[in-house]
Amino acid sequence: MTLVERFLKYVSFDTQSSEETDVTPSTPGQMVFAQYLKEELETLGLQEVSLDDNGYLFATLPANTDAEVPVVGFIAHMDTSPDMSGKHVAPRIVNNYDGTDIVLCEKDNIILSPVQFPELLEHKGEDLIVTDGHTLLGADDKAGIAEIVSAIVYLQEHPEIKHGKIRIGFNPDEEIGLGAHKFDVEKFACDWAYTMDGGEVGELEFENFNAASAKLTFKGRNVHPGYAKNKMINSLRLANRFISFLPGHEAPEHTEGYEGFYHLIGMSGDVEQTTVSYIIRDHDRARFESRKAEMQRLTDLVNAEYGETVVTLELKDQYYNMRQQIEPVMHVIDIAFKAMEEAGVTPHVKAIRGGTDGAQLSFKGLPCPNIFAGGLNFHGRYEFVPVQSMEKAMNVIVKIAELTAARQ
Repeated sequence: MTLVERFLKYVSFDTQSSEETDVTPSTPGQMVFAQYLKEELETLGLQEVSLDDNGYLFATLPANTDAEVPVVGFIAHMDTSPDMSGKHVAPRIVNNYDGTDIVLCEKDNIILSPVQFPELLEHKGEDLIVTDGHTLLGADDKAGIAEIVSAIVYLQEHPEIKHGKIRIGFNPDEEIGLGAHKFDVEKFACDWAYTMDGGEVGELEFENFNAASAKLTFKGRNVHPGYAKNKMINSLRLANRFISFLPGHEAPEHTEGYEGFYHLIGMSGDVEQTTVSYIIRDHDRARFESRKAEMQRLTDLVNAEYGETVVTLELKDQYYNMRQQIEPVMHVIDIAFKAMEEAGVTPHVKAIRGGTDGAQLSFKGLPCPNIFAGGLNFHGRYEFVPVQSMEKAMNVIVKIAELTAARQ
């Protein structure tokens, strides 16, 4: 099975995760896919293949050298985003893309156009795998899985390439922030690892946001509006007033690079009670803590104004910037950087404006930067992945294995 055939098979599995369940994996389709992968890895002759009850799949490619070589891992997630359906994905390949509009669905006039998505033009002449416009594609992160498995097969077929023990891990529920929560780092037993979960070719990431969630509950007092003066407290108005206190320019739609933000992601309620949800993000830990403190300050300010508790705030840290865990072991970045260069890829080191399983794993004791998987426009109908990008990612995995062994 080729890399492309493997990927097209993988996206046929419906593995959309869900924040509405309290089980792991969050949806049964992820376990169905995990069982398929387990059988594939066993058929390929990998060792130490294990699938636990939570859907974490581990396997080993044994070393083919007697030298002392660090154990390196490669990790990808099996779920797709809750943002759009991943059921009945109908991919097709646009060969030798010519730079014009790609009609995904003529009937519904769904078009992937370089006018809206200029990154398409970076891939003229390449073979693009696209959707039919009615689902996401699932390159995030089934491209990563396909690249890892295909790299392992390549190493098996080329024993002249010396490598140490390689561990691979496929986990559920990354898209809902839980991918690393039940990842058994001790069982995985690696010196370091890489998540194959980045986007454009060349991406190499060892910085990410510090992240927290904030839930605000506004308590109102509902009385007949005709007799409400000095009695009614409208929780909807309270919520809107609170929102107005936060700087409007510090929102995702106005920020880039290392700029953090407050992101309003949900609001529901009535006069009696309103709930507002935010996520808080910043690369700098001090600014991150300051943002959380500001949410608390504003909560206290509103409560003091009313002389009673009309607002309650629940803050929960979600993950932290992995940079502080990676800096003491920068050789893991140096190896990936050189591997890209030797694979004909120009490395592009950048900070993730988001999170990654690798961040949480790094804080659990497994240094784990992120490498490109090649897909673009994740989480929606306009997602696509160039075949050539997946091939480059696969080659980078092979080179990392080779360079790690040669470094000793």
